Amino acid sequence: MKNPAVLFVCLGNICRSPLAEAAFRTEAAALGLTVQVDSAGVGGWHAGEPPDRRAQAVARRHGVDISAYRARQVCEEDFYRFTHVIALDHENLAALRDLRPEDATAEISLLLDHVKGREGQAVADPWYGSQSGFEVTWSDVTAGAKALALELVETP
Repeated sequence: MKNPAVLFVCLGNICRSPLAEAAFRTEAAALGLTVQVDSAGVGGWHAGEPPDRRAQAVARRHGVDISAYRARQVCEEDFYRFTHVIALDHENLAALRDLRPEDATAEISLLLDHVKGREGQAVADPWYGSQSGFEVTWSDVTAGAKALALELVETP
């Protein structure tokens, strides 16, 4: 298998997917995993914007600075450039399946499909809630990041 490359995808790329990217970067570094990592949104409404201030705050509380991240929209090339395109919920998974070219090489899955006992679950969407919702999201993406990183380390 070529070196893994992972793209995390949510709706606008300003909350869940940047947090998943940050959590995965942390886990990959801890395991010594060489991997390309990015995040994107199925929509382009926030393209060029930094992550939501609440997402930045929760990442910062966990020792990660995501202030330099910038939102972007998924493009066709992503399905060839990345080995894994990871959706954060079912709506985004369906959108990715619709966008994916027939000959694309990327595997598509939900992030929590990689966590034993959480298969088929969506990462909590904190957008319309309070700051505490971002802690729940951080917990979800961290669990998914750990499981996915371990999976990739163990893949020959």
